Amino acid sequence: MKITAAISRGASPVPEIVELEQEEPRAGEMRVRIVATGICHTDLHEHPGRMAPHPIVLGHEGAGVVEALGADVPGGVPGFAVGDHVILSGSSCGWCPGCRANRPTYCDLAMPLCFGGKRLDGSTALAAGAEAVHSHFFGQSSFASHAVVPWRTAVKVPHDLPLEKLGPLGCGVITGAGGVIEALKVGFGDTLAVFGTGGVGLSAVMAARLVGAERIIAVDLSPERLELAREFGATDCFLGTEEGLAGKIRALTGRGVGFSFNTTTVPEIHTAALECLAMNGTAGFVAAPRGPWAPQMFALLAGGRQLRGILGGDAYPGLFLPRLIEFWRQGRFPFDRLLTFYPFEEIARAFEDAHSGKAIKPVLLMAPTMEGEA
Repeated sequence: MKITAAISRGASPVPEIVELEQEEPRAGEMRVRIVATGICHTDLHEHPGRMAPHPIVLGHEGAGVVEALGADVPGGVPGFAVGDHVILSGSSCGWCPGCRANRPTYCDLAMPLCFGGKRLDGSTALAAGAEAVHSHFFGQSSFASHAVVPWRTAVKVPHDLPLEKLGPLGCGVITGAGGVIEALKVGFGDTLAVFGTGGVGLSAVMAARLVGAERIIAVDLSPERLELAREFGATDCFLGTEEGLAGKIRALTGRGVGFSFNTTTVPEIHTAALECLAMNGTAGFVAAPRGPWAPQMFALLAGGRQLRGILGGDAYPGLFLPRLIEFWRQGRFPFDRLLTFYPFEEIARAFEDAHSGKAIKPVLLMAPTMEGEA
């Protein structure tokens, strides 16, 4: 069928909206009409060409309505039917140890499934005339009117929820909130420093307040972002340019924080996220430093400290996203305040605002929810 999609070729500064041909879903796949999709920094990094092949349709924070089912998609109450509303998340195999432990971001095949731009058999679902276009980015390629997705990427949600708001839950929000709750296991009375208050960092701040952390310290370059962090639960805020940042954070508790959560790629901030830890503290990070960096191994050893990589919040979307949605319904997790909406045809403006930081979480509106589906 013909679809509208934003294609990345590398030479263009932003994805170009074109008409493409899309295959029908194969065994284990569904076709989802995309209602809205968030723009993540991974999309920004992959548009010029970093790991994923080109040409490709990016996008991996989609939400939409199931339109067609391939063979072998489970049905019934735990499965899917045409008309279901779904949030899309990353792709995984379903049978490796990581998947069986409900940690699909650590799937043995995560890299080829999410960044390979094709199915494992080498085929793609998209074409521009005779030219194959890479698809299945994170199992989605949701910068499009429709996406063919493995059913394992989808989380079914009630019809009364606003689909246009839900896509970012599947990546940015689950990374921040899951990083605090599932990976670091921050709890009541704990102390946490969050470095970087974009969508992921602010989700972490909200999650820390949810679990009753005693001290939540936010660090960013933007005073406006820090003020928002205070509204979401931060008890203390610092500009990232302050001298002696780690020492100032340590001074707040007298011994350092039990946990840090770093969303930045700045080597100096990676150092500060380790140096601000108390004994036996854990430094979680969701992005690698850009540029030369090495941890101080003796400080890690002598303090019993840990450096902990976190992908997707260590969370299983099928279980964790319904929890976040319920917290949102209760007014305790206002992730929707992070969102700025753009018509799909304004993807260039949305990309620019994401790059500049003007928008915390840009969301592309593909199509309204049809009457009778809400």
